[in-house]
Amino acid sequence: MGGWTISQSQRADITQLHLLFAKGKRPSRDAIRAFAARQQAVDLSHDPISDDDLRDAADSPDQMVWAELLCDGLTFDLSGLAPGQPGAFPVIEHRFDLAEMPTAASYDALSIIPGPHIAAGGRSLPVVRAMLALARDMALCFDDLAAVCWAPSRSAIGRRFFESVISAWLDGGPFPALGLTAFAQSADGSLQSVGLDFWIGQELRIEPPLSADRVAATRLGIRLVNQFVLAGRLDSDERIIAPDGTRLVLRPSRDPALIIVRRE
Repeated sequence: MGGWTISQSQRADITQLHLLFAKGKRPSRDAIRAFAARQQAVDLSHDPISDDDLRDAADSPDQMVWAELLCDGLTFDLSGLAPGQPGAFPVIEHRFDLAEMPTAASYDALSIIPGPHIAAGGRSLPVVRAMLALARDMALCFDDLAAVCWAPSRSAIGRRFFESVISAWLDGGPFPALGLTAFAQSADGSLQSVGLDFWIGQELRIEPPLSADRVAATRLGIRLVNQFVLAGRLDSDERIIAPDGTRLVLRPSRDPALIIVRRE
């Protein structure tokens, strides 16, 4: 049973997605095999567990069942399959298109991480897009998949919303800023992005009084996130005009881990 554990999954810094299923509804290895057989861009590239091992897993629920999937020429490890132990439940602080915050009491998690041969490039756009495309295809296939969690933004994204925004982005549409990033209000009233640093190495902070209207500030944040994901990090001051005509200054902080947004 040497194929039970994926050592890469123990790395805290690895790019990862979590798929949340209703309790008792996680797919099995056979369900994943059937899923891959129906997909044009997905193959089951490695199944490390024999049928004897699978029977042992039913008797040893602390073991983890996993498989390797090939998507767009890139390999990903899918762990937490039934009947073994579910994947580690993710940290969730933000939710999109979900009535309640998901908890480990109600859901079990599967984890998707880049395979060992591409783990070093786990933050590269081709790897991330392929991983999100794989999660989108699974969301379309498995009715019991309730939400997809993106670790960098600590976000849980409802299945239908995830399908919609990821499909649109993969087809050339806007970056799904609500989900692959999130926004949180700081103690001083500023609105700060969560997870943008994964994409550009910086977070965005919209300062008062610009952030006083939370809805308008979030809309501005979404526009700016889309801009920075396309253009990359900010290294010097930039001036822009907001949709309402307000003149804004975008300025990297001293460290420079933040992009400060304020009125000119």
